[in-house]
Amino acid sequence: MSNIDFEQDQQEVIQKTDNIQTLADQVEKLNSLQQRIELQESDLKNTKKEFDHLSGEVIPTMMAEMGLSHLKLMDGSSVDVKPNYSASISIANREKAFNWLRDNGLGDIIKNEILVSFGRNEDNKAAEYANLAKGQGFQPTQKMKVEPMTLKALVRERIEAGKEMPTEIFSVFTENKTTIKRNK
Repeated sequence: MSNIDFEQDQQEVIQKTDNIQTLADQVEKLNSLQQRIELQESDLKNTKKEFDHLSGEVIPTMMAEMGLSHLKLMDGSSVDVKPNYSASISIANREKAFNWLRDNGLGDIIKNEILVSFGRNEDNKAAEYANLAKGQGFQPTQKMKVEPMTLKALVRERIEAGKEMPTEIFSVFTENKTTIKRNK
């Protein structure tokens, strides 16, 4: 016959209850932090919207009405309003855009990638293919693209130089942006 230790059993139950309460406290703390993060992210999103509105619309409009694009403040800092360009090439306009770039001597900004995928344990085939390309019967996937920042720079250069840039093919979007340079 074994001895039953009721006191030890009771202590184990109390310890498990304490552990459960400690875990519940940590879960509640995590939930509270998650809610704080969501509120802060929402607040940051709203602050960015307000910033973009002032930077892109309110200040540029006011300065344009006063005939200003640059303003120097008493503390030595300055405010500038400059156009900010963005552009993209839609799938529907890809062929037209690439042809226009090539026809205008700008084809070198088009990246042309050929990708070939091999399965497991096909390292030898991959090496052969690298040497023989299509001679092994694989059909490569060809991908042509223009890097977004390269396109943005090209659009800015051409527009500011007064050169042709078909905005409908390249989905060009221009907005004003206000920058403040603080006096150091």
